[in-house]
Amino acid sequence: MTGASTGIGEALARHYAAQGATLGLVARRGALLDTVRARLPGRHFSYVADVRDADALRAAAETFIADAGLPDLVIANAGVSVGTLTGEQDDLPAFEAVFDINVLGLVRTFAPFVKPMQARGAGTLVGVASVAGIRGLPGAGAYSASKSAAISYLESLRVELRGSGVQVKTLCPGYIDTPMTEKNPYPMPFMLDADDAAARFARFFDSRRSYAVIPWQMGVVAKIMRLLPNPVYDALAVKSGRKPRGTL
Repeated sequence: MTGASTGIGEALARHYAAQGATLGLVARRGALLDTVRARLPGRHFSYVADVRDADALRAAAETFIADAGLPDLVIANAGVSVGTLTGEQDDLPAFEAVFDINVLGLVRTFAPFVKPMQARGAGTLVGVASVAGIRGLPGAGAYSASKSAAISYLESLRVELRGSGVQVKTLCPGYIDTPMTEKNPYPMPFMLDADDAAARFARFFDSRRSYAVIPWQMGVVAKIMRLLPNPVYDALAVKSGRKPRGTL
């Protein structure tokens, strides 16, 4: 699992370790990752790698397979969010980084596992997208577009692997109480505690469904957002809060 040192990734690590799973944890920040692993019951493996580095992810995957075997479940969870404005030239690097991590990071995470899982005829690949990928949010062009791209990519991969025994699942969380959301200067309805969210996510991963918005209340909101005509959506969205601009 990528993005394992904090937030959703850390909560999922706690959940699965408590269930007796053997985990392979990947994150950029080694000290945080070591702290997370040290607190987990059982035997686990950690790898310091950036999802922008395909070679590092491939090496981590090969090492884990050699040490623990081919996993049953791979969760591409790493992601970043920052406010961006197209008219600000200084925001271009942020756009590039968000797309690189949130979209291509999925591809790099899954790539080492696809053919081995196909050969075995079983396995699950989970990509973490977002409700923010349903429609574009003002001031969050990079994040919304990257999560929309993630949703489409995961759908393409799901169809590609249909019949192979390898499942592809798309998770679209709403607001989860993590470091990513704690600086949002606007209301966040239906927010979930990270551990509660992790338990709900795991139930989805174990189900036969291929797509889920969690919590369900945000799923209702997502369906309504899809149906709104552009003039109505625009009038509502322009009033929404915006994440502060920044660098990554």
